[in-house]
Amino acid sequence: MDLFKLIYEHDIRLDELRGRHTDRNKQETSTSIEDFMAPDPTYSKFYITGTVPDKPAFGINTLSKYSEVMKAVSGALSDYNTFTEKGSDPRSFIQAVEECEIGQPIILSEYRSIDWDFNRFTIDSDSNVGHKKEAIATLLKTDDLLLYKEHAHDGFDLHLFSKKNIYRSFFYPLQKMVSDDFRFFSMNGKRITSERKFYFETWTLDRPPHGVEEVFKETVL
Repeated sequence: MDLFKLIYEHDIRLDELRGRHTDRNKQETSTSIEDFMAPDPTYSKFYITGTVPDKPAFGINTLSKYSEVMKAVSGALSDYNTFTEKGSDPRSFIQAVEECEIGQPIILSEYRSIDWDFNRFTIDSDSNVGHKKEAIATLLKTDDLLLYKEHAHDGFDLHLFSKKNIYRSFFYPLQKMVSDDFRFFSMNGKRITSERKFYFETWTLDRPPHGVEEVFKETVL
């Protein structure tokens, strides 16, 4: 049996990705009424992972239905062209994920060409997503999306950043996969505050913690 987990966080303030001056003399202190009334720009992030409890094995690519999951995720992102540092032409989403190494950025854009410096977003052994906040914030403001493969215990997971809340785009294609051997859990990342909650399936599968909802065929948003 496959356990698929879609972990989401919405309405994260975009300015939380930006560095802040510690010297108040360097901060912008004048604010217009228009700035005061304007809503803070926000973004969403999605962590896509899975578990095969019978082995056990952890990582989206350990699932027996990994290929079907990737087709569903690819379909959810079909409005975007997929780019990697391997060339200027768009690639198929699935091909990009297969080709890229852990930490290499995959950029999704509604445009047929982009002009990003991929090195700005690359995560190496001395860095992590937290070190790329400024670059990620700049990218998200353009409505492009940023995807990484991340290490899982037995494979890899997917970590996606998006200015738009595209949860519904993922929900419906993945819901169609629900069956006796494919269980789908939607998880509010703001409530998944510990590794124990992240791996809830290892100790309380039948009674998921607060913030974790199982999706059934009849589930509606």
